[in-house]
Amino acid sequence: MNELIDIVVRARHGSKDDFVRMIRMFEKTLYRVAFGMLRSDEDAADAIQETIIAAFRQIHQLQEPRYAQTWLVRILINHCNGMLKRKNQVIPLYEHDTIIASSPDQPSEDKLDLYHAIGLLGPEQREVIMLHYLEDMPLKEIGELLQLSDGTIKSRLYRAREKLAMLLKGPVQEEGML
Repeated sequence: MNELIDIVVRARHGSKDDFVRMIRMFEKTLYRVAFGMLRSDEDAADAIQETIIAAFRQIHQLQEPRYAQTWLVRILINHCNGMLKRKNQVIPLYEHDTIIASSPDQPSEDKLDLYHAIGLLGPEQREVIMLHYLEDMPLKEIGELLQLSDGTIKSRLYRAREKLAMLLKGPVQEEGML
């Protein structure tokens, strides 16, 4: 943790090498969040690139170095949401090939079903499920990141778990489900 803080402090003071080190420390997290929201490798790469550019320009605004990951993920989520709004993109209901080809650790059939079910959730529920379960973020940190109360986060998680349980139990109805 101290190493991260040192890297972030040096990056805030203009060290480009340390900024790159900081980004590399969080690149897997950034990819998983971007892909989970956008469901496309190309769109995820674009969102991450825009996030890195914005973070580089705004690194001086990062108040607390230990929250660098939270800060980067918040910028990324904003870019992903902006991309979804601009494109009026509909989240694909089923993309076996994309998920298999792009997942960092080649998911089993069970994981594939889970990723598919997560893709069927609404954006707000998908965000909290991914951050809490796939990125192991505590509820309080998710609340700070999304600027929502703990109660709202818990409520979204509860509803998302209910929908996931329903989706994973039976055949998926593609319309009118959510």
